[in-house]
Amino acid sequence: MKRRNFVKKSMLSGAAVMATGGMVHCASGGEYVPGLVKKHSFKLKYAPHFGMFRNYAGNDLIDQLKFMADAGFTALEDNGMKGRDKSMQDKIAKQMEASGMQMGVFVAHQIYWKEPNLTSGDKGKLDEFLKDIKDSVEVAKRVNAKWMTVVPGHVDLRKDMGYQTANVVEALRRACEILEPHGLVMVLEPLNFRDHPGLFLKKIPQAYEVCRAVNSPSCKILFDIYHQQITEGNIIPNIDSAWSEVAYFQVGDNPGRKEPTTGEINYTNIFKHIHGKNFQGIVGMEHGNSQSGKEGEQRVIDAYKEVDTF
Repeated sequence: MKRRNFVKKSMLSGAAVMATGGMVHCASGGEYVPGLVKKHSFKLKYAPHFGMFRNYAGNDLIDQLKFMADAGFTALEDNGMKGRDKSMQDKIAKQMEASGMQMGVFVAHQIYWKEPNLTSGDKGKLDEFLKDIKDSVEVAKRVNAKWMTVVPGHVDLRKDMGYQTANVVEALRRACEILEPHGLVMVLEPLNFRDHPGLFLKKIPQAYEVCRAVNSPSCKILFDIYHQQITEGNIIPNIDSAWSEVAYFQVGDNPGRKEPTTGEINYTNIFKHIHGKNFQGIVGMEHGNSQSGKEGEQRVIDAYKEVDTF
């Protein structure tokens, strides 16, 4: 899956463990040294992803988790968690528990970017989706996750939108029958037309309509502020209008999809608003770094400190 693959594979050079600018650099084969990062107390549960701090923490995923916790982040987001082997999932879960971190979303199913699946009403595609959801329940249990991302896929150009919506609602109701007994929640993510043309779910009001039709605590909205700034703007009023169905946020500035403060979105005001509404969920840091290397990683941390001041 091409989308949101921020984890890049590279070899870590060097053989020393050092502190630079208050950060920890763990070399390949070395032991991660805790306590050298000045921990910040964030007001919201911002969730980095693997690879975001690898220049400081190294390639090892457990060391990256330790670094995130040392910096003050209290959650992790990993879209690719379902594809990791079970032993690694267990290790990640163990380290998150030890670090007092909460698991954010992972992608629950195969996403169809070019052809219809849930919109079509095709039984084979529906059965495939429901099997993916069942498999995702086991992953969620293993890593102590509550939320999983669902994208209904491409539009069906041969069907009226009303019929497509009915097909999607039915598929999601069937998925909720699987998720509800476990207290798990799929979060529907509308995606912008520029980066992902042709998808069924595009706007927050549409996602709200679908969630109300499904009418289950296991079907809510993933409000990705980056996507919605492109698609419709009007971020804070849409947050308020859809609030009863919003369970999760993701962020990235526009243009560029980098950390807050790099684009046009006033994240200080948005975060202040959702904090004032007593949001207790996770804010996924689903973006790239605007600068490379350790300096870029420091810039990400500093950016969240800047917009978290309210």
